[in-house]
Amino acid sequence: MVIVVENIPPMLRGRLSLWLIEVRCGVYVGNYSIKVRKMLWDMVTKYVCDGNAVMAWSAPTEAGFDFTTLGKNRRLPIDFNGLRFVSFYPEEANN
Repeated sequence: MVIVVENIPPMLRGRLSLWLIEVRCGVYVGNYSIKVRKMLWDMVTKYVCDGNAVMAWSAPTEAGFDFTTLGKNRRLPIDFNGLRFVSFYPEEANN
């Protein structure tokens, strides 16, 4: 399981560090059960504030993994005939 976060409160970083290894700034890695994974994502959902997050985990899919996202980000997860891809929203025009 990998959780990548941006612009989150220090309190959430600390809580994630209790369960996962932070291999780079904002990149947390661990290997837990579905129950713990859901508990961690619930915690991220509750405390993400204005930040954003993505979580990827091993799953019995064609790609071998699945993922979910949270918060404002240019990336949009899409499903194409059971395969998960990432599309991009267009860049906002500068005023």
